[in-house]
Amino acid sequence: QARQHNSHKGSFGDVAIVGGAQGMTGAALLAGQAALYAGAGRVYVALLADQPLPIAGVPAELMFRNVQHLDVSGMTVVCGCGGGEAVRSILPQILANAAAAVIDADGLNAMADDEALQHALDERSRHTHPTVLTPHPLEAARLLGCTAADIQHDRLQAACSLSQRLNCTVVLKGSGTVIAAPNRAPVINPTGSARLATAGTGDVLAGMIGALLAQGVPEWEAACQAVYRHGEIADHWDSESPLTASLLAGRW
Repeated sequence: QARQHNSHKGSFGDVAIVGGAQGMTGAALLAGQAALYAGAGRVYVALLADQPLPIAGVPAELMFRNVQHLDVSGMTVVCGCGGGEAVRSILPQILANAAAAVIDADGLNAMADDEALQHALDERSRHTHPTVLTPHPLEAARLLGCTAADIQHDRLQAACSLSQRLNCTVVLKGSGTVIAAPNRAPVINPTGSARLATAGTGDVLAGMIGALLAQGVPEWEAACQAVYRHGEIADHWDSESPLTASLLAGRW
């Protein structure tokens, strides 16, 4: 997409990555890196771990903040990547205040058994704040109170049921990722391969979606475009080289 000559970094939105609990900081950093390469103007990372951050290999453009001091009211927040149990106490603030949100991984697990968080998610949609959920089959099963086998038996129906129940856009990841939203026909993404079956690629997808939302792309289009591009990178990868999540994040 062409950018106007007089653009500045504020023209392309702010993304805040909230996650990376103890032992899982890499998930948040992957999401942040993906958001950078997918075109977000600024990317902030609020790690939930109390361990020192290793500097080597961390993109210099990422800006680190304490989550308690992060004003998310004008930001797109990607929440849950490597968040562990620590993300549960942060979610109410994010659901109430974030301009747009992508909820992934442990953010979804926290929501599965918490009716108050589910109500807060529904309230976001009623106030037209864009929200995208990115579950894999087991996370979707927890949210719907069934088994992963049930989800895989009818992925289209599962994605539609989840989007209707939680009143937001759902990206059900897997072979033939399904994107569903209330009151519209779901779509099955045609790109992607088994090269994506490696740790961290879901964090990368969450960061990509967040970057598009921050740039003003509507939630349905942001989800579809990011999922398509995520799979397309894998489809065109050199078959002799393994595809890791960190390489994927840098190839938007």
